[in-house]
Parts: sequence; structure tokens; C-alpha cells
Amino acid sequence: MPEVRKPRRGSLAYWPRVRASRIYPTITTYPASDKPKTLAFAGYKAGMLTAIMLDNNKGSTTFGQEIAVTATVLECPPIRVVGVRAYLNTSKGLQILTEAWTRELPKELNRKILNGTMKTDEKIAAIESNLQKISKMRLIVSTQPRLSGINKKTPEVFEIEIGGKDAKEKLDFAKQLLGKEIKLSDAVKEGELVDVLAVTKGKGTVGPVERFGVRIQNRHAKQKLRHVGAIAAQVPRRVLWTAPMAGQLGFQTRTELNKRILKIGEDGKEINPKSGFKRYGIVRNGYMLLEGSIPGPKKRLILLRSAIRPSKIKVSVPEIREIIR
Repeated sequence: MPEVRKPRRGSLAYWPRVRASRIYPTITTYPASDKPKTLAFAGYKAGMLTAIMLDNNKGSTTFGQEIAVTATVLECPPIRVVGVRAYLNTSKGLQILTEAWTRELPKELNRKILNGTMKTDEKIAAIESNLQKISKMRLIVSTQPRLSGINKKTPEVFEIEIGGKDAKEKLDFAKQLLGKEIKLSDAVKEGELVDVLAVTKGKGTVGPVERFGVRIQNRHAKQKLRHVGAIAAQVPRRVLWTAPMAGQLGFQTRTELNKRILKIGEDGKEINPKSGFKRYGIVRNGYMLLEGSIPGPKKRLILLRSAIRPSKIKVSVPEIREIIR
């Protein structure tokens, strides 16, 4: 008889399932860009709403009709540029050439960054003298959680890559922004597709049934019910990594591609419920409505990157008729 092949029981999904190193992710890959611009932004997850909008996708069965779409609210206070970092492309990967910090660091960064003598001019001169060797240039930015609705003081610090092909144009662009703020409207536009990077909600240690969705044993099982029947075959004489086992679930870095920006607003009063968002509070700054859901719990920092694999279907600016809070 021919060998019978069938799919495994349960799902490996993403692997490895390990805890993230920090509570907000790191962007390592960016899309190509011809002009110098910031390729990422960040915001705090506030909650979800329902938007009544006109379906303007020509390939949709509800084209021209009003539809109800769930939307995620991100509060996006301006982010401050505190430094610029230059990278060299070596045989061992990207290596830092040098970095230049602004002379006036925010006082909230005292616990994160040693606020000593900033040799800004010397560092920028070192970057200018090695422009031919530089392959990538990134901004070092910090969030401003004091401006948002969450009760938090210490800002997050991360990198944002500068688009473009010419190193000199990138450096001129970085020098203009050093020590200044980047607003949400300067980074993204309505109707644009972005990739969402976030650390998911942590659920601790769980068993293989919840972690991989394996079948629960029947009542005649001699040992465990919520466990796999055998963790390995007789040959090879070892346990493979594909065996569903108990372990960490959640608090993992995940990326969702091509999330459409439904709306960008400057005043949070337009979307705030009467009592504020549950387990978040009141949106006080600029905000963004993203179509659908995104990973992570409320109050978590979400990173937004320009779409690295944009959809071939042309996406237009949505026409929102009503927002149900």
C-alpha cells in the first residue's frame, strides 16, 4: 500500500516561541526609498472603535456601499530626535561607525543615557569624513509618554532609518532634525499602508493544548489528558524540536503587514469616549486609526514601518461617514 501522509496535529505557527528581550520591538529591515525621509514612527495602543465608511475598493463586493470596519486607535505624540548613528556594511554585517547626540537631551532620559559632554560637532565631522564608507544612517529617537494619556515617565529610545540613496543627503536630513520633534503627519499619510511591529500580550507558561492546539486525550489515557501521546518516535532516539511541549506563550515580537491608515487626527476629542478608553484613559494628542486589529495590549508602544511588501491593489483614502465610540 502507498504511504499515507497527513498533516501534523496542532500548529507550530511561529517558532521559536521565546520571550521578547524588551517590551517594544526593534526594526531591522526597512523598504528601499529614493528620497531622504523617516521610514518609521511609533504610537501607544489606546483601544478599538467601529468606523462606518464608504467602501471604495473596486474589487470588493460591497463597492460603493457603507460598511462597518473595526479600527485600532493609536495615540501618537511627537517623537524627539536625540541623535544620529552611522553604520558601515562589513563582512560581519552592519557595524556602528559613530553616533552624534544632541547637546540638549530631555531630562527624562537621564536614567537611560549618560548626559555628559556631547561632542556633537566632532562626531558629525567624523561622519562627514567617512561618507563614502557609510551604508546606512539612522535617527536615534525618544518617545514622549508624558504627553499621552498613559501614566508613564521614562521614554522609550529606538532607531529609525533614513531613506534615500546618497549618504550626504541623509546626513543633511538628519542634521535638520537633530534635537527637534517629528510629528505624525510628517511621517505617514491617510490611506497609506504600513507594517505594524509589536510585542504581543504575555500569557506566561501554558501547556501544549493551549500553546499548539493539540487534541485532548480521551478518558482512557493512563497518564495525562492535556498532553501529547508520545513526544518522540523510537528512531531517532531523541526528542525533536517539533514535539509540542509546555512553555512560554505570548510576549513575543510579531509583525503584521499592510495595515491601512483610515484616519489621522490632531485632537483626541474627536474619538474619545465619554469616560475615556478602558484601561487606557483619554487620548490627548494626535492619533491614528488603523484598519483591523494589531498585536499587543493597551498602553504598549507600537512601531509603524513603511510597507516593505505593499499590496498590488491600489488603496485609496477612505471616506469615513461616522465613528461609533
